[in-house]
Amino acid sequence: MFIFIEEEGYMETKRLKRCPLGIQTFKKIREGGYLYIDKTDLVYRMVHEFTYVFLSRPRRFGKSLLASTLHSYFAGEEELFKGLAMEGLEQEWTSYPVLHFDMSTAKHLDKNALEEELSGKLSNYEEVYGKGGPDQTNLNQRLENLIKKAYTQTGQKVVVLIDEYDAPLLDVVHEEEQLPQLRQVMRNFYSPLKACDPYLRFVFLTGITKFSQMSIFSELNNLTNISMDRQYSSLCGITKEELLTQASGHVEALASVLGLSWEGTVAELTAQYDGYHFSWPSPDIFNPFSLLNAFAKGELENYWFSSGTPTYLIEMMRKYHVLPSQIGRIKVYASDFDAPVEGMTTLVPLLYQSGYLTIKSYLPVLKAYLLDIPNKEIRIGLMKSLLPHYVGRHTLVWSGTLMNMYECLLEHDLDGMLRELRQFLLTVPQCDNTHYEGHYQQLLYVILSLLGAYVDVEVRTATGRVDMVMRTADTLYLFELKLNRSAEAAMRQIDLKNYPARFVQCGFPVVKVGINFDTATHTLSDWSIVS
Repeated sequence: MFIFIEEEGYMETKRLKRCPLGIQTFKKIREGGYLYIDKTDLVYRMVHEFTYVFLSRPRRFGKSLLASTLHSYFAGEEELFKGLAMEGLEQEWTSYPVLHFDMSTAKHLDKNALEEELSGKLSNYEEVYGKGGPDQTNLNQRLENLIKKAYTQTGQKVVVLIDEYDAPLLDVVHEEEQLPQLRQVMRNFYSPLKACDPYLRFVFLTGITKFSQMSIFSELNNLTNISMDRQYSSLCGITKEELLTQASGHVEALASVLGLSWEGTVAELTAQYDGYHFSWPSPDIFNPFSLLNAFAKGELENYWFSSGTPTYLIEMMRKYHVLPSQIGRIKVYASDFDAPVEGMTTLVPLLYQSGYLTIKSYLPVLKAYLLDIPNKEIRIGLMKSLLPHYVGRHTLVWSGTLMNMYECLLEHDLDGMLRELRQFLLTVPQCDNTHYEGHYQQLLYVILSLLGAYVDVEVRTATGRVDMVMRTADTLYLFELKLNRSAEAAMRQIDLKNYPARFVQCGFPVVKVGINFDTATHTLSDWSIVS
């Protein structure tokens, strides 16, 4: 990619570093001259502060690159750190034996296949350091022997890196039969880490979710969880400061492609990909996968969400009966979301640890946190994945309807928008559980959220609760919904309860909307709009 800089009457062409799409190996990025956001000052601090470390971050957030960076550092590959913060920090480079296990290859396996996969990983290192005796055949015995042999042969303590430690478990986290079996295999595999303490220099585990210490790590009670440590909140991801400094050339190039100003491009990137906080206070953190894709492809698309919606998430939402409008604006204690996912009583831990919720503020008096959806990409992607639950699989027809509704909303033609919605719902086969008002409230919530508007339900006023409030860039809409009654009845309630009084100081014109849904036709029967 090139960036053109005009200065004092001449045009200068500057070549930008390539974005490392799909590359998670530190050595390949550095030797290939790819863009690398320097985190090595934090790496140096971490490896000199702790010995056993656990870090939880959402998928595609740079955990594997971090593990690879640690691998190169402990392997003594000093030349790869030239020009980085580490170069000025580390004065005594030492080469340690590194056992690096990538568990992402152990997904979708049953108990026997998982044991075979782990056995294969151990075999690769046993070819280097040698095998134990014939009586050492269990996974835990082999790992313990491997650590001791590596220590004996090299004279240096061993580094163990376990990337995506929970990958074998995530797809069965909602299953009561398979989860305990696979969890026991992993617990057995990790069990030697505590006993091998005299031979270990550093142990680092990454994952998406947090399983309880007893269920996975047995007696590894000295494992330090830095997932919510303020000092390491930016260890993965790209901060606003890093975006504006280390990636400034890419921002400028993207601005040129999009035809926007620098400030406008930063604002668009912020709305689309920013908003993550893994502690409080915390710098604003961008999703690195989506940001790098936007730079490389010159488009602001939902890259992270389109790279795969985990099936376990949708299954767990069904299991816990989570409604779309219930995702976000949740006030909780840290123990409610920085908690083990097995045995959880709500979906909040999984939503937070998977990246669908993040910290937005902190209430110091109560020591509680406000969790919300991080950004536009996650909100839109999440609603798209939930929409089939309400309209079946008619997504091709729905795409055209959504575009027409969006155009109507931009033109303040709410009547036209509702006509488009009514016509579409007439083509949708009957869904289950459509006989109550809440179904249509959630349906409308998902659809309006997909239009990019801010939507909230059951908004309290002094005299009652508004069924739904939608805020666009310049207008506030108050919706009252009825089932098998009339739009006039809905409008009478808005007026009787004087709902608009609650919003007189919002600075936006208020539009009242009464809608009636009909269970016989499964669509809107009539509506009333008053400005």
